[in-house]
Amino acid sequence: MIDVPVVNLEGQEVGKFPVDEALLGTTVRPALLKQAIVRHHANQRQGTVRTKSRAEVEGSTKKLYAQKHTGNARRGNIRTNVMKGGGMAFAKRPRDFRQDMPLKQRRLARNNAILSKILANNLKLLEAFTLATPKTKEVAKVLKALNADRSVLIATEGLDRLLWRSARNIQKAIIKPAAEVNAYDVLSKRTMIMTKAALEDVLKTAKQGKNETAKANG
Repeated sequence: MIDVPVVNLEGQEVGKFPVDEALLGTTVRPALLKQAIVRHHANQRQGTVRTKSRAEVEGSTKKLYAQKHTGNARRGNIRTNVMKGGGMAFAKRPRDFRQDMPLKQRRLARNNAILSKILANNLKLLEAFTLATPKTKEVAKVLKALNADRSVLIATEGLDRLLWRSARNIQKAIIKPAAEVNAYDVLSKRTMIMTKAALEDVLKTAKQGKNETAKANG
């Protein structure tokens, strides 16, 4: 068990929250996290690039000069890639860069990323994070108190529209419901802020998945 400090909006510790690291992957798995990051980057690529090959550009297919005795270069037709206006040597074609990853593996990668934040003391666990009115200034004040004003991911139990409207304008800050957070979101930010309820939901989902796996195997 890992005891994660629970803090209030002023950054003062108000308690401890026990976390079973076995539900988050026991140890940090660099290979799994790298796979999740590579997949995320690959899925951001459009793959819509296209260039013309020698077969697609206009021009005669006749050899420009005789092979020998003309004093000119030994070259073929005008469509060759070494000529201005010629086709590309290795023409690019549209392709799909997307990579797949099983749901259980994606969840494990996210949970393992959260574990890495806990072990590095970069997870700030809040008892609650609520605002009476949407005010960016209030969220910025909380981030400063938590020493999380460089780059931060804020994960909440559900979609809190007041909090979202208050934090969306802050540079290098992302706010998402915990259910929508992925490994890249966690690892791309220096600090992660979670509400206690959000972490409980993550652990509950992880426990259910572990029980389902145990039933399937046994």
